[in-house]
Amino acid sequence: MEVDQNNKPTGRWILTNLAMAVALFAVLLVITQVSLKVITRHNQVIIVPDFTDLSVADAKIVAKRYHIRTEVTDSVYVKRMEKGHVFSQNPAPGSKVKKDRNIKLTINAHSTKMVKMPNLVGYSLRQAKAEILGSGLTMGRLMYREDLATNNVLDQFIAGKYVAPGTEVEAESPVDLLLGLSPDESDTYIPYLVGFTLPVAKDNLFENSLNLGNVSYDETVQTYQDTLSAVVYQQNPTYSAGAPVRMGTTINLKLTTSQAKIAAR
Repeated sequence: MEVDQNNKPTGRWILTNLAMAVALFAVLLVITQVSLKVITRHNQVIIVPDFTDLSVADAKIVAKRYHIRTEVTDSVYVKRMEKGHVFSQNPAPGSKVKKDRNIKLTINAHSTKMVKMPNLVGYSLRQAKAEILGSGLTMGRLMYREDLATNNVLDQFIAGKYVAPGTEVEAESPVDLLLGLSPDESDTYIPYLVGFTLPVAKDNLFENSLNLGNVSYDETVQTYQDTLSAVVYQQNPTYSAGAPVRMGTTINLKLTTSQAKIAAR
């Protein structure tokens, strides 16, 4: 330590110790910040992967790779989806979470849900449609036979076989209807379907007494969730304002998730 003749510290000694104190404070500050980051995992986030369509076992494997966890908390019944596979998740894919976060999964039920077949004979097409959907079934094909009452239900089938009212059938089974068709009321019109999702397009077809034919998806549709968000970009026969077609005509659809394809139509 430098002192003057009166045994007092010199200015250089004071400055040196002050610099050492500042340096020590800076080191302690850095150590504290690093420690807090480790403890709180500051800025260490994980982007949640998409578990949709995966089996529960595969979802767990993927989750382990991302250092998160999965838990099945609910189930739904979706006939068109493989049983036991992930239908949805919370948080959603792309969400930011911390390590070890638990992702809640809703899976497609393992067991088949059964519902009772309603009595549709004598109903109008619109009434029959409401009854079918309300019973947990889906609309199948519309078949026509000459009759005085157009769009009056004459018979009901599943997979080509007559099904009596009250019979237990698999939920979401498509119900085919045999309908009356008067020669004087056999014309309908094709709606413009571009930009609509499949359920909306299908509903529009039935409202116009038309059948849904072949449904195909382009390369942008990869997962089950993609099929839910995909929209029509092409229909065949095409929309033609004012051009009549016969009731029961089949319309084929192509769907995409590409907004560019839709805008080009």
